[in-house]
Amino acid sequence: MTSNSEQVPVVLALASHDPSGCTGIQADIETCASLGCHCTPVITSLCARDTCDIKDLRSVPTSFLIEQVRAILEDLPVKAVKLGFLAQTSHIEAIHTILRDYPDLPVVVEPVTQLANGSAAGAEALREAIKNLLLPLSTLATPDLVEAYELAQQADTLDACAQEILECGGGYTLITGTRRTQQHYENRLYNPQGMIRAYRWQRLSVFSHGGGATLSASISAYLAHGLRLMDAIEQGQNFTWHTLSASRRLGMGHSIPHRLFWADRNLGHKRGPGGGC
Repeated sequence: MTSNSEQVPVVLALASHDPSGCTGIQADIETCASLGCHCTPVITSLCARDTCDIKDLRSVPTSFLIEQVRAILEDLPVKAVKLGFLAQTSHIEAIHTILRDYPDLPVVVEPVTQLANGSAAGAEALREAIKNLLLPLSTLATPDLVEAYELAQQADTLDACAQEILECGGGYTLITGTRRTQQHYENRLYNPQGMIRAYRWQRLSVFSHGGGATLSASISAYLAHGLRLMDAIEQGQNFTWHTLSASRRLGMGHSIPHRLFWADRNLGHKRGPGGGC
């Protein structure tokens, strides 16, 4: 291995394939490339979807998923792992088994439990598998407000919701969209002792799809570069805000985050819109 290749951090990303490019594995690839990392993308499911909604979803066989992940981990010097949508409980069980062999790798979990109109029982099985098998191995979980309450259905407050998630294991959870006003929205970071930081960001008028995938992938990329977790979380939110600010409406539905915004001369460079408080 040459010295040049040693300087490029490798991120292993698992997610669905969204052919519209809004979210999923393309979001991971673009985000990692934009932040100077090499993404090794493992596709967990194939989607038929556009910028409006999802039409259908086909899961990758678990045995082939295992083969893909093992091949990457045994060959490349992976520095961080990002877990997006895993379509079957058998996927989650397999990834749990594999990651137990790599306890020092930082793992960022985007806890997506349902992409299409599947059965309620299927979504519940995925939620339980995430809680019991993935969250205990996670460095950070990044649920949005809806996902957080899906994972913590007994909670009656946001703080109780975060604590219920953290009781499953893992170090931290960043819940996004915890409070919204006309001017700002807020994300909250928790550890087992409670809320440790709130981040307030300028609210955008454009409605984009793919912010959650971009956020978890960008935090993973910063961790792969060796940033401390707190720094990676703040920088990841800042990067994600800029991609959403520069979103482009290329289809008839949601706008798509522009993850290479810094290369667009028409946009110029904007000052950071917010941060921790």
